[in-house]
Amino acid sequence: MIAARRKLESPAGDAISGVRFAPRSNNLLVSSWDSCLRLFDADSSELRLEAPSEAALLGCCFQDESVAFGVGSDGSVMRYDLHSGAQDTIGSHADIATCIECSDQTCQVITAGLDKKVVCWDMRIDKVIANLINANGEVESISLSGCNLMVAIGNSAYVYDLRNLKRPLQLKESPVDARIRCISSCVYFKGFAVGSVDGRVAVEISPSSNSNDSSYTFRCHPKAKNGRNHLVSVNDIVFNPLGLGSFVTGDDEGYVAIWDARNRRRLLELPRFGNSVASLSYSHGARLLAVASSYTYQEANELEELPEIHIFEMNELRSGSASAGSSGTKMQSI
Repeated sequence: MIAARRKLESPAGDAISGVRFAPRSNNLLVSSWDSCLRLFDADSSELRLEAPSEAALLGCCFQDESVAFGVGSDGSVMRYDLHSGAQDTIGSHADIATCIECSDQTCQVITAGLDKKVVCWDMRIDKVIANLINANGEVESISLSGCNLMVAIGNSAYVYDLRNLKRPLQLKESPVDARIRCISSCVYFKGFAVGSVDGRVAVEISPSSNSNDSSYTFRCHPKAKNGRNHLVSVNDIVFNPLGLGSFVTGDDEGYVAIWDARNRRRLLELPRFGNSVASLSYSHGARLLAVASSYTYQEANELEELPEIHIFEMNELRSGSASAGSSGTKMQSI
């Protein structure tokens, strides 16, 4: 399933907070706690741009191939010109800004943070207009699927329509009773997956002729060596952008696994990384998978290995159906 693996020589001097592939190329955006946004060419492993800022960068995203955005520990929302490295501040949160997305459909940049606010910045005019959602808790993760915005607060997932932010379309209580660490939506399933701080993943997809159940929950690592449940945070989840029915999870102990969502099986597990898996990203054609191996400041005793970015070529998973891996390990539902 994996043809090759290589490592980017990342000069990040502190933890990596996020990696994002560009919408149409294999350029990779990297945000880190050393207050610098970096742009790599993942094909040549070349560092294209290094743009320092004032605060630690806790998330990043592309608007297009030439413009990117980032959010900082000081609450700032920054815009970057990826050709010149120039940057400006389009707004700010009252507390730490934790996550960011960009919508092609509505030309909005969506940010959230510990100030219990979700802000939609309208980029269609020179003077940016901010539409505000008052959340009922600190927001750690958001995800976009078309015009639907999914917001994880506590152990609940709220779904908003970006065209009408007055109230959520629906509230989905997660079957996990632990705090949601990450949320990821999939337009092909019209559903989503959440990862919790106790190692569980909850998946909700639209029912089809091949599946009677629309939701299920499982543990990425059902049992530890001592026979007890493995309570390790799932830090990130990404769906295959080609809609092949697979998604990838990365956790706080350095494990990355690829899962068949509809057949409920683990397709493969990558060799364990030296640090936590902080962030994952698929390239636009699903040929490449980026894995950021980095300490995440979630635990008191952090590993001392330097942050690394690994690029994997996913040839068979890109060209074949995920169901071809039905001989893999069965998920343990809970």
